[in-house]
Order: sequence, then C-alpha cells, then structure tokens
Amino acid sequence: MSQQDQQFCFCTLALGYRYRQLAALLAQDMEKYASSTKLVVLTDNPQDFHNYPQVLAFEHRLQGVKSYHDKRFAIAKSLSLFDACIFLDADMRILAEVPEEITWLAVPGITARTCKAMPEKFVKVTEGNATKEFARQFSLVKKATEALNLTAEWENIQFVHEFLFSVSKDSGKEDEFLRQWGNLANYFELNGLYDAEGNAIGLAAAKAGMVVRWSEMPGISFFKDRTEIIRLEKGQSKIEEMSKYFKEHDKIAYSHKSWVNKVLEKLNQKIQLSYRKIRLKIVNLGFMGVKNHLKH
Repeated sequence: MSQQDQQFCFCTLALGYRYRQLAALLAQDMEKYASSTKLVVLTDNPQDFHNYPQVLAFEHRLQGVKSYHDKRFAIAKSLSLFDACIFLDADMRILAEVPEEITWLAVPGITARTCKAMPEKFVKVTEGNATKEFARQFSLVKKATEALNLTAEWENIQFVHEFLFSVSKDSGKEDEFLRQWGNLANYFELNGLYDAEGNAIGLAAAKAGMVVRWSEMPGISFFKDRTEIIRLEKGQSKIEEMSKYFKEHDKIAYSHKSWVNKVLEKLNQKIQLSYRKIRLKIVNLGFMGVKNHLKH
C-alpha cells in the first residue's frame, strides 16, 4: 500500500538520545504489527531511523521551553501528509496487529484514549484540597478560558491525556486547532507551566470547534509503563506478559551513568532550559497579558 493510499499514520516526537532509542523500539513494533502504516517521527537526528522503512523521519529542533507542546508539530507534519494521525509518546509500544482501516479515525475531530471534562480534572481545586501548584494551573487555565470566550463551554471542554490521541481532518478546523494550541503553548510557558499540555489541547479544540471524544480505540493494543502499572494493580494485565516491555523500557529510560556524566548532563540541561526561557520571552516580548497574547 502506498503512502497516498494509506489514509492515516502514527506519529511521535523523539528528541534526545534516550527518546530516539525508545522510538526505535516503537519503530520495530510498527515493522512487526503495522508494516503498511507509516510512523512520522520528528527528531533531532533523523539518521537514527534510516534503517526503518516505515518511518518518515523529519528533523526538528525544540521550539518550546520543554518538549511537551512540541507534539503539535508532529501532528501538523502528519496532517500535511495524511488525513488522520495517531499520536503516541515515544516510549510507548504496539503489542498486536494494527488494522489497515480504523473506523473511528474516519470521524472528523479528536479521539482520546483518556480524557475528562475540565470540572472533573480540577475537582480538587473546587473542593479546596489541591496543591498550590495545581491550584495555580487551574487559575491559568481559567484565565485562558475567559480570554478565548469559552467560559460558557467550561463544563464540556475536555482535558486530553496526551500520551495517545488522534486527530482527523475536519474541514480545516484542524489548522485553527494547531494555531490555537501554539498560542496557548506560548501563554502557558510564559507563565511557567511547561507540561499539562492536555489543557491546551482541550481549549484549542473547543476554540476551533473540533469535537473531542473518548474511545477505547479498538485496534490499538499498546504498552505505556505508567498506564500498565495501573492495569496491573487492577488485575487487568499480567506481569508475566508485560515484564519484557518494562525491562526494555527501563534499560533505556534509566540507563546507568557515572556520577560525573550525570552531573554534566544536569548542568547542560539547566543551561539549555535557561536559554529557552530567555528565547521564549524575547520572541513573545509584549505578549505577557492573557487576552493580548491569545489574540495573536
């Protein structure tokens, strides 16, 4: 099946040696279980994927302070090539055959493996037992909601758990969704919130008029370490079957390094983080206000 015949792809973001290694494991799974489906990888070293014929690797340099919101670039690239894409975190695995046709992908909008309405997500804040940082996140999200004139829709706006979700083209609304996500990414990062990109995804979708729906995503059997731990605790998974994936993940994610290398790595990360914070402020100079920033 040619790229033109295939209507959807998988995609991920793999920045840094560790995530490139993890994404290579995902690419091996794709070769085994979805050889006719492309995997779009945005990465800082495309050469690492030249041995994987189903991978379309594109060079990408980190645009945000941290990588969380850069996922939107993988989605944008995928939608420039296909009608729909399924985003997976680079440290995930595919465990079984993937159908060449997936019915739920044919429905325009966003499909999330896990999502929840904003009031449910922030219930601890409204009940008065949230941490200071979580309450601050709530405050930023509410300000963004007001600036985008979405207050009346608050009850229905979905927080999307971003480890696994899909975007299917929706008459151009997907372009506005990605644009709004970019605005929100800058707003949140300028205010020191670098993760929890599921807030931006839900708000951007609501502003663009894209439906966010939950689905069990039949046809996608996956491994994600944190999700699998919850499954094991609930008796929904067997450690005998999953131990291989935990070992392969941990060998890369928690590789042993000398204390010298660890110190140097931490120092470099701090320097790079400081640089990206300064770059963000320079690029967005004059747009610190919520309403002014989200209008652009």
